[in-house]
Amino acid sequence: MINEQEIANIVKKQRDFFNSKTTMGYDFRIDQLKKLKAGFKRYENRFLDALKKDLGKPEFEAYSTEIGFTLHDLSGTIKKLKRWMKPKKIKTNALTQPSSSKIHYTPLGVNLIIAPFNYPVQLTFAPLIAAIAAGNTAVVKTSELTEACSNVTKDLIEEIFDPEYVAYVPGEIPETTLLLKQKFDHIFFTGSPMVGSIVMQAAAKNLTPVTLELGGKSPCIVHSDAKIDIAVNRIVFGKFMNAGQTCVAPDYIVVHKDVKETFLSKIKDRIENLYGDDPSKADYGRIVSERHLERIVSLIDQEKVLIGGDFNKADRYISPTIMQDVTLDDKVMGDEIFGPVLPVLEYNSFEDVYDIISRLPQHPLACYIFSENKKVQDELIKNIQFGGGCVNHCIQHLVNPNLPFGGVGESGIGAYHGFEGFKCFSHKKSVLKAVTWFDLKLIYPPYKNKINLLKLIMK
Repeated sequence: MINEQEIANIVKKQRDFFNSKTTMGYDFRIDQLKKLKAGFKRYENRFLDALKKDLGKPEFEAYSTEIGFTLHDLSGTIKKLKRWMKPKKIKTNALTQPSSSKIHYTPLGVNLIIAPFNYPVQLTFAPLIAAIAAGNTAVVKTSELTEACSNVTKDLIEEIFDPEYVAYVPGEIPETTLLLKQKFDHIFFTGSPMVGSIVMQAAAKNLTPVTLELGGKSPCIVHSDAKIDIAVNRIVFGKFMNAGQTCVAPDYIVVHKDVKETFLSKIKDRIENLYGDDPSKADYGRIVSERHLERIVSLIDQEKVLIGGDFNKADRYISPTIMQDVTLDDKVMGDEIFGPVLPVLEYNSFEDVYDIISRLPQHPLACYIFSENKKVQDELIKNIQFGGGCVNHCIQHLVNPNLPFGGVGESGIGAYHGFEGFKCFSHKKSVLKAVTWFDLKLIYPPYKNKINLLKLIMK
């Protein structure tokens, strides 16, 4: 176990290194990103093996959501970094003329990145890539639940980086607690709202800004005019990838009463066609731990199961499960499910949808709308508060690096991905540069009769 003094020494060395200004320049940043990309490629097979061990991820799923995602992020950041770092010219108002205005993106300093278990590669390296691009140092802490992935991450970071620049800290809750006692310039946390509140409380003691990527009960609304076959295909994809352990997976379905029976029939058929009679032998993941499995299983009401409901503790397996005739009083609707259980509720009007969402404990991190009617789409987007989402698809908004990813309310604070990630780890330093060949007398005393001219300018 690493002790508090050792952690304090890591943070101090990083602060000294940051204060040396080494990380400020483009050449240093781009070199570190290229080193990370080359190292990541060398470790690709080790990560694939670790993801299989920790979460049972099929190779295709592991590559698309973790390895490939990270490499794509690195490539895009390397390509665009020089443009991102360039100061942005901003319009200057009349009162401050003649002058020019720019925003300079400067690094925040020493950062703490705390990653979760569900996407232990992507959600460790995506914020780290952004932190490096923005010119920071970083201390990285991964989840103790994904031991194999953590070991590979540790080896990669320690091979590529000096610890005064990027350091990996192993351990469990005690080590995380010690880290949170340190003074960082920014904390980036991905995980549950409950732990997020603990992180925020600890950060507040040092007035440390935070980015919190949390979760919530994300609705999936299937309207009466939806193309049901397409909806079912994409909902099953979004829900059961990574065995439902995705923060933006559809948490529950709200389906219009006119198409409910058709929807239930087709989603049952789709699961049977994709996963067969025994999904445990299909391309299908596993729950991260026995404790998490027991929590998810406790949410299943076997009397309401349409398909699935099977589990095996020894294998950390829960079959893809659909529950029908669910109400808000069912246990499965209490908190974010974070597993392969999908409850289906019914609605008649949009007011029913709004009522269901408003009575749940958190703002949705994501929202998915299946409808062919633009007015319906716009109505729901306008009136439901959520972090981000899709129309006629699931999860795909994460794949576009030009879209900021983040929550709202209890589902998160701040956003990242692409340029938004660069901004997340940067301070927007506003600078007005005035000329010296002209001096506006209006602003200086004595003011005499200048007020009317001032009112004219500032109206």
